[in-house]
Amino acid sequence: MPRLIGYGRRRPVLLLLVPALVAGGCATSRPTAVGPSAAASWSSPGGPESAAQPAPAGAPSASAASPSAAVASPRAGLPHVFPVRASKADYHPTHSAYPGTDIFADCGEPVVSVTDGVVHEVSRVDRFTRDGPKGPYNGGLSVSVLGDDGVRYYGSHLSVVATGVDPGVRVRAGQQLGLVGRTGNANDVCHLHFGISPPCPGRDGWWIRRGVVWPAKYLDAWRRGVNREPAAEVRAWHRKNGCPAAPSPAG
Repeated sequence: MPRLIGYGRRRPVLLLLVPALVAGGCATSRPTAVGPSAAASWSSPGGPESAAQPAPAGAPSASAASPSAAVASPRAGLPHVFPVRASKADYHPTHSAYPGTDIFADCGEPVVSVTDGVVHEVSRVDRFTRDGPKGPYNGGLSVSVLGDDGVRYYGSHLSVVATGVDPGVRVRAGQQLGLVGRTGNANDVCHLHFGISPPCPGRDGWWIRRGVVWPAKYLDAWRRGVNREPAAEVRAWHRKNGCPAAPSPAG
């Protein structure tokens, strides 16, 4: 069983024991965007992701911004913060079948932008059903931010997306994007799936968006207030792998 990092004790047990259910959102009030915060805390397209299936033709896994939104000149030295602002948050250093992390926190805790950037994709409709496509819709309500560092930061299973968080809108590190929830295939356990990836303009897919490098070492640093940057690792992955046109056989 993977080691857990964090404060809580009950959520990992729930993840293992609660049967897979069609998850609904949490009853919460709609948030409004807030300014940057140095002490923020924050997940998968699904958690864990279901067996890989190609997206149906034209399936909108998110309301995407223009593929040309890739950062032309990525910036180094940007502030990075933990993506969930909560006093208690747990996460695994590993994930099911592919690099990503599920961050367990109470439903309704604020999800914030990891760094300065532009909202890249938004899904405000939970299209996941147990009999439907398992890949493109696993995340339920979700937001991805294309950071000014050239890295895409993705969070899903939200209960609500904050008003005004739309593709193309500029956000700051620590600005609220939504609330932790259990939409998509979250198995009725409140958490945020968090993924780090390149934007892959023009050849995007949920199998990239959900995460391509392991986030735990960055989350560890951000929670301590250390500004560890994933851009170099993401660029190295992109140089090696490009933008795969389909999910790997492993996931």
